[in-house]
Amino acid sequence: MTTDTQTSEGAGHARYTFRLRVPAGAARALDGEWARCRWVWNECVARSKKAHAGDEKCGPARLDKMLTEARSRTPWLRAGSSVLQQQLIRDFGKSRAKALKDIKDLLPQRQRAGMPKYKKKREARPTLNYTQRGFRLKDGLLHLAGGIVLRVVWSRELPEEPSSVRVHQDATGAWYCSFVVPAATRTLPETGRVIGIDWGVREIATTTSDAHDLPHPRHGKNAAEKLARYQRMMARRRPAKGQAASKGYREAKRQAAKLHRKVARQREDTARKWAKSVARDHDAMAVEDFRPRFLAKSTMARKAADASIGAAKRALGEMARKHGRIVHLVNPAHTTRDCAQCGARTKHALPLSERTYACTVCGAVSPRDKNSARVMLVRAGLNPAGADRVRPVRPPVRGQREPGIPSL
Repeated sequence: MTTDTQTSEGAGHARYTFRLRVPAGAARALDGEWARCRWVWNECVARSKKAHAGDEKCGPARLDKMLTEARSRTPWLRAGSSVLQQQLIRDFGKSRAKALKDIKDLLPQRQRAGMPKYKKKREARPTLNYTQRGFRLKDGLLHLAGGIVLRVVWSRELPEEPSSVRVHQDATGAWYCSFVVPAATRTLPETGRVIGIDWGVREIATTTSDAHDLPHPRHGKNAAEKLARYQRMMARRRPAKGQAASKGYREAKRQAAKLHRKVARQREDTARKWAKSVARDHDAMAVEDFRPRFLAKSTMARKAADASIGAAKRALGEMARKHGRIVHLVNPAHTTRDCAQCGARTKHALPLSERTYACTVCGAVSPRDKNSARVMLVRAGLNPAGADRVRPVRPPVRGQREPGIPSL
């Protein structure tokens, strides 16, 4: 089984992920490198805590000096790649600087990045970041610093030479590598059409085009029965505190993680295919700037999590950036109360059980989510005629003559 995904990695970069075939010797070498990196990270966290208490300073130069001294007196640490350990210190510095900036900006606790924490041996999964000096590609093989050679399952070619690579292991024990390359924009021909998108739970995306609506695929619900069986197996075989897990418990845990990975890939695949079709057929998109985090505290939490609105929104942004399309983020306030034709607003909020919008001013009647999708277009300043090829007919304002009727 191979994995071939592309995700955004900052401005102007993309990350391509591929499956790795790791022999037993290379797996032991990677585990050894991860043990050294985990020690360096935990030492940086300890120095950071002392600096926060005012006992000593914790700048990049101090951490580099700490690493040099530790490698000089510890043969076990010196046996690892210095490029890998130095990059880990850079990553730690970025995480710490981000957390300190959030605290200085007085952001709410739920929006802060959080200070770096210790990586525990039995909980943290191996993640190794190699810069350009620490790896090379030759004859389809990935050569890492320290003489580690891995076979990559190439499902497609990289568009450009990678600047860095991340080698990591997931919860099922499978190894992957993800390359960072410059993002290439493949501009598609113009179509002259625009689309408005409204997010929901019954349907993940309701658009102004019936052909581009995204229904709820229910991937999580389809796998719930099998997942519950694995979780019951884990509950029966759960080890007591302080005891090692049995082989049956580890196998049940691996099967549960494997099923979670399958559902996540199904959601990602559905979102990417839908986003590709939307970006291919439309020049501009008016998207509701919806943040589904609050749904986790509602009665629709499980269904909303299975819908994975965030994944669909993220995939749409990546496809628009890749193909040179325009995305307008629209404020979602009162989009269910406004009329897309006359702009009038109802005096009361509509309950969720009421799925039809009826304007009391112009008399327009339409499905509630379809009306909200058209409101996105109006608020974004896009031409509604480009959505479904028909400009909505607006009723005449009282006191204004209709076109074609002579005035008296």
